[in-house]
Amino acid sequence: MLLPLIAVAAGLVALLWSADHFVGAAAATARRAGMSTMLVGMTIVALGTSAPEIVVSLMASLDGIPDLATGNALGSNIANIGLVLGITALVVPIPVRFSIVRRELPLLLGATGLAGYALANGHLGRMDAALLIALLVFSLWWLFRADTPDAKEEVAGEIPDMTLARALLWLVVTLAVMVAGSRGLVWGASELARSMGVSELVIGLTIVAIGTSLPELVACVASALKRHHDLAIGNIIGSNLFNLLAVLPVPGLLAPGPTDPAAGERDYPLLLVLTLVLGALLLWHRRNHLGRLPGAALAASYFGYLIWLGKASLGGGS
Repeated sequence: MLLPLIAVAAGLVALLWSADHFVGAAAATARRAGMSTMLVGMTIVALGTSAPEIVVSLMASLDGIPDLATGNALGSNIANIGLVLGITALVVPIPVRFSIVRRELPLLLGATGLAGYALANGHLGRMDAALLIALLVFSLWWLFRADTPDAKEEVAGEIPDMTLARALLWLVVTLAVMVAGSRGLVWGASELARSMGVSELVIGLTIVAIGTSLPELVACVASALKRHHDLAIGNIIGSNLFNLLAVLPVPGLLAPGPTDPAAGERDYPLLLVLTLVLGALLLWHRRNHLGRLPGAALAASYFGYLIWLGKASLGGGS
């Protein structure tokens, strides 16, 4: 029991360190390419903070634990909306730009709907994965096509001033650390699941999802405190897009087969409800602020979900 706990803790530390430096190096490269703040948040920062989920799902699928990978994708999105956005709004009320509602929100809603379709029959296969990846390609094309220049000097302090060669070197180093950390995390999490008598899906939804969502929490709270709200909200929406369209297809591609029924019957419906609530909040507060009251409600809903999940697991549910 002790060794798996050490492996999980060490893996999470490695993922947090590597994700933070990966984001900095990737954002420095993107700034030199002339990308806008929102697009950096929606793509480069979101990809960087979703990189732990992608690598963990890759390793879990290769190790024959696809349910842990599926739980990681769904659980990370639930955590991003309930925990990350909730706590960020509690710390600092977040202004909502109309462009988010008009341009990025429909992509997230579409991705959430397609993920539900992929999980509906209890089998995640290569065709499901291909559909999700196709929407990812379209989403990236749409975001780059709709990008407009903005005041990049506003985030100059947030993006390291690196040469292209140094940024690429950091990308390689941090990716290597990320792979090693995810190896330890996946092994430790699967061993914990066996020793505690709970499903790998639940471990993916809780320990792994919260751990791999910590980069999003750190990035969003830091961005909000420094008044870079485009980066904060763009990171959450972009990260959820990547989780559904780049993380969820991994087990479908590498380990196609049946999924834990609880993923489609219990966890996906909650994700759908939270995503619809997020959409309603952004529509209601467009050109306004997402304040502390909605933030408290989102955070409370997430902790309520964890309690419900714990009771279901202890009661013999999956």
